[in-house]
Amino acid sequence: MQIYQLLKRFKNQKFTKLLTQTVALGVGAIVLFSSTNANAAEEVVLKYGNFQGEISVQELNQFVETGKITPTLRAYLQTAQQEPALARKALKAPIKADPAFLNNLLSSWAGPVLVNQIGEVVHPPAGQLDEQALRTALSTSIKQNGEVTLLGAIQNYPSNSVELEGDRLITVYQRLSDLAELL
Repeated sequence: MQIYQLLKRFKNQKFTKLLTQTVALGVGAIVLFSSTNANAAEEVVLKYGNFQGEISVQELNQFVETGKITPTLRAYLQTAQQEPALARKALKAPIKADPAFLNNLLSSWAGPVLVNQIGEVVHPPAGQLDEQALRTALSTSIKQNGEVTLLGAIQNYPSNSVELEGDRLITVYQRLSDLAELL
């Protein structure tokens, strides 16, 4: 008898509406949380000449955001004779501007120049620049932060792994800084 009463309540419109809204909210939350950066890079392959080592994007982000350097990253930077403070500055130096302007810049004649400059440092492990993937990473970075940074390009690169050419990092950073001054 109790089951019959329970089933009868299920037919109640208020309950059905509430159940439908709850299911829709749950599905929406799953889609939202599972799609955010679902294809973003998780691993960075640091390259300095013939030297190559792997760290997580989380580890690199922690270094850039807080200055805390893990023993692995410290060893990589020492091996490459790279000054940690300068590497950190190069990874987080922004090109700041209105997000619409930056997206328009990516779509203009200057877009390929910007993509190729960043692509000298950030690219897939195969070594061949995927311009569309890098444009996607830069657009995502602009939407999230209203700026373009090398770290943003790495964090939003639509691949599990991305290569960072450490020996070109400072040179490209200086070129991007010059570009940022023009904006």
